[in-house]
Parts: sequence; C-alpha cells; structure tokens
Amino acid sequence: MMILRPIQQSDYSALVKIAHESGHGFTSLPNNEELLQKKIDRSVSSFAKSASQPGDEGYLFVLEDSETGEVVGTSGIEAAVGLDDAFYHYHLSKVIHSSRTLDVYKAVDILTLCNDYTGATELCTLFLKDGYRKNNNGKLLSKSRFMFINQHQQRFASTVIAEMRGVSDEKGDSPFWQWLEEHFFSMDFPTADYLTGIGQKVFIAELMPKYPIYVNLLSQDAQAVIGKVHDNTRPAIQLLKNEGFTFNGYVDIFDAGPTVEAKVDNIATIRNAKTLTVEIGDNQGSTNVLLANDQLVDFRATVAQLDIACNADTIILPEPVANALHLQAGDSVSVAKI
Repeated sequence: MMILRPIQQSDYSALVKIAHESGHGFTSLPNNEELLQKKIDRSVSSFAKSASQPGDEGYLFVLEDSETGEVVGTSGIEAAVGLDDAFYHYHLSKVIHSSRTLDVYKAVDILTLCNDYTGATELCTLFLKDGYRKNNNGKLLSKSRFMFINQHQQRFASTVIAEMRGVSDEKGDSPFWQWLEEHFFSMDFPTADYLTGIGQKVFIAELMPKYPIYVNLLSQDAQAVIGKVHDNTRPAIQLLKNEGFTFNGYVDIFDAGPTVEAKVDNIATIRNAKTLTVEIGDNQGSTNVLLANDQLVDFRATVAQLDIACNADTIILPEPVANALHLQAGDSVSVAKI
C-alpha cells in the first residue's frame, strides 16, 4: 500500500536521493544537503505550528511504500509565496503598434517581469521515482495535497498556483535561458537554477532586464518553448488542468515553463470530496478512491479500491487501510474519486 504522510527527520537520506534523481530544472529540490535538511526542519515546524492564516509555512510530504518502507516520492505546499523573498514571473501579454496614417496594425507579444502571485499558495516539489510512476501513485502524490488544503483552509490562500518545469535538455540547458544568458547574464542555466533553489535570488533583481522584452526579438528556439513544459512534466500539468487549473500567461523567468492557477473552491477534488464516517469491515470494491484523514501532524492519505454507496454517510474501510490512515470506527475521513 502506498501512503502519503508529512516528511520526518528520518527521511533525510531518502530526500537527498530524490533531489539527486530529480536533476536540473527542479528548483525546489536543490542538490544541497544542508538546504535539504533545512527544508525538512521547516516542514516539521510548519506542521506543528498553530496557524490561522497563510504565512511562511512550507509543508513537505513523502510517499512511502508501506510494504518496504521505501520513500518513493515527494510533494509540497508553500502556504504563501513572496512574503519574504520576491517571487518573480514573466507575464506574457500583447501591445499594439498601429498607425492609421500608414495603415499599419500589429499585435506584438511581450514579457513583463512581475510579482503578481505574491501571497498565493503554491503546489511544489512534486517528484516520483521512475519505477513507481504507475497505479495512481502520481495522482495520490498530487491530489492528496488538495485534501490537505481543504481540511485546513485557514492555512492557505484562496488562489493556488503551480510552476511547471519548462523545457531543458539532459544537460540542463534551457533554450529560453540561453538567450537571457547571452544578453544579460554570465552563468549557465543549471547554475542560475541552483542559486535560486538555495535562496540566492538577489541576482535576479540586479541583472534581469527591467523593461518588457519583445518576444519576437528572442531566438527562435527561445520563442518556441515559452509556456511549454518538460516532457516529464506533461502528466503533471494534464492532471492539474483536469482539476480546473488554467494558464493565464505567467511563465518562469529561467526556463519559461507555464504557471497554472485555480481558486481553491474551483479545484475538482475539493469540490467533489465528501466527509464520511468510518466503519471497519470487509470492502473489496472496484472504484479507486482517494482517502485522507483530517489530521495535521499525523495526516495520512492513500488510494484504495472500495465500494461506496452514492448517498451514504458512512464508508467501510478494511482494517489495514484504516490502520494505515490512523483511523478508527467513528472517525471522519475525506473521500474523493481519483
């Protein structure tokens, strides 16, 4: 059984392995052992904290194979971005160049540096090991965060965003960054990405062009990847689109990958989730359902095949599933079809 839970101090070595495997372009998991330890410390502190509004909390989850004890993936939530460090994006929009005298009318795409998502909740740090990208594991790793947000809405903003990994090759080279590097920076993409991941963002404000960039002045390769995702990220962005997330023209300043957004109340899993009372017994059904308890420090989520009556107020959980979710008969559990 695959169980999603908050990260613990004992997961340090597993997180180091995941950070190494995730490769270039995965800014939120820098291959830096000291910073990874700080991420765990911050997450443990955030789960233990009493919060009535979103602040500087960062919640990191891991996906564990209960049979082997192996940690096979991770995902996270930032309660509110940009409150301490500026949170940058480029916004893709248009300007009109026209002249009635010359009978000229032309729409031109521009990229404008902005901080429009300051204060939004961010879904982040989603990574699943190769051998486990099957059997709804990716959906569990991603969608369980919506269950957590729904159960603890005071801790999160009304707008939720997700920065999707942009196009880069196996060496970590980004066509979009190559153009920026040539004209404004003197460092390669992996270096810039790593510095951002470890919190050294001041160079962005110092070196980034302050005025809008005309897209048609970029190289053809750079233009071609604006708003496009890395091949490995396609399933993740499709999942979010199915949840109701939309792309509104905001792209990453390094690789031009898209940022998608949704209002909490419009997220499909949150809209469709039901709170049911637990009964313990046999229930070998055919419907894959996402299950999550309503706890904080002891939050648990999993996927199981069960039968659920349409208008029932209760759900029968097999004892192993209930135990894995730290649930007893009479407890409440959140349920959503996966």
